[in-house]
Amino acid sequence: MDKYEAIKAKDLKIDATRGKPNAQQVSLCDEMINTPLENFRAEDGTDVRNYGGNDGLPEMKRIFAELLDVNTNEVIVGGNSSLNMMFDFISTMIITGKWDASRAKFICPAPGYDRHFAVCEYFGIKMLPVSMTPSGPDMDAVEELARDPEVVGIWCVPVFSNPQGYIYSDETISRIASMKAAHPNFRIMWDDAYTVHNFSGERPAPLNILHECRKHDNESRPVIFTSFSKISVAGAGVVCLAAAGETLATIRKRISAQTIGPDKINQLRHARYFKNADGVIAHMKKHAEILRPKFECVINAFETHFPDTGATFTKPRGGYFVSVETPPGKAKQVRELCKAAGVLITDAGATFPYNNDPADTNLRFAPTFLSMDELEQALEVFCLAVKMAKG
Repeated sequence: MDKYEAIKAKDLKIDATRGKPNAQQVSLCDEMINTPLENFRAEDGTDVRNYGGNDGLPEMKRIFAELLDVNTNEVIVGGNSSLNMMFDFISTMIITGKWDASRAKFICPAPGYDRHFAVCEYFGIKMLPVSMTPSGPDMDAVEELARDPEVVGIWCVPVFSNPQGYIYSDETISRIASMKAAHPNFRIMWDDAYTVHNFSGERPAPLNILHECRKHDNESRPVIFTSFSKISVAGAGVVCLAAAGETLATIRKRISAQTIGPDKINQLRHARYFKNADGVIAHMKKHAEILRPKFECVINAFETHFPDTGATFTKPRGGYFVSVETPPGKAKQVRELCKAAGVLITDAGATFPYNNDPADTNLRFAPTFLSMDELEQALEVFCLAVKMAKG
């Protein structure tokens, strides 16, 4: 307790609530931002300063298609927010009458991404949590829920899931693609945000959800999202969705009424800077060199201090988070002890629908935004809080 009071006296102000890239990471693309475009013509002759090009520039579509292993005609390039594209898609399904928001339910693997849950809550869609495993969501539970005709979709973060950093197994992906769903417009919200964000080992290569769905005559089922928000710059990246069949047609119809064109100047800037998928992968190795020491610092601290506390944690090789499981009923206490000592972490319960972690065990630790000095101080507080909560 004396050590805790001494830390409190330091009046720390450390914010580790979100998985944001740090200044060193976003500065990797300063050259892209600061270099003027030599001309404003895309490869198909489009003047990017003018209206049009709702789908996105062909060279940017091609980069996304290479990264996601889909056809370029299945890609729609948007602005800088994949969350915005997800929100728009759900809104479209409701507005067009494909989903009834007053009755709709969504399968939500948990712990999961709090902003996914916030979108469902905004539209009044009932959320049905299912447990996550190291190979993805509990598929027995998912398949059972999908038999309900009011269940319209599922959220998925297939690579380096938020917050555990899990990678969906091929078996899991195959089952999601092939399972029977009672609702005729059941959709898979496939948030592939971390597809190239490995900081250790090779880039994961799980089964392609669109290809798998197509094998089972479900090509309209998946909507794939990814972005450059944690590749180039978070505030001015480029995003896309990929889809097929009726889903793609529905999205194109909405876009034709919604906009007269995205920011094609930014798309051209990105396409010329990265050139192709190989250019993106090479760039991500620079991110890995920045992030790897931070995650190693977290893992080393937890391995040193967690024995005998009853707490466990994941050891991701990519993504932006480490997931911690405290003993039952202790997560909120740990979070409050950290807050009182000047270290803010994500709210306990935030990784569950309605902010309700029934066992009060999960905490998401986000090391990326902090300097190494801040990270070491935050870890000292966090580990001490876990030990104090045990007592």
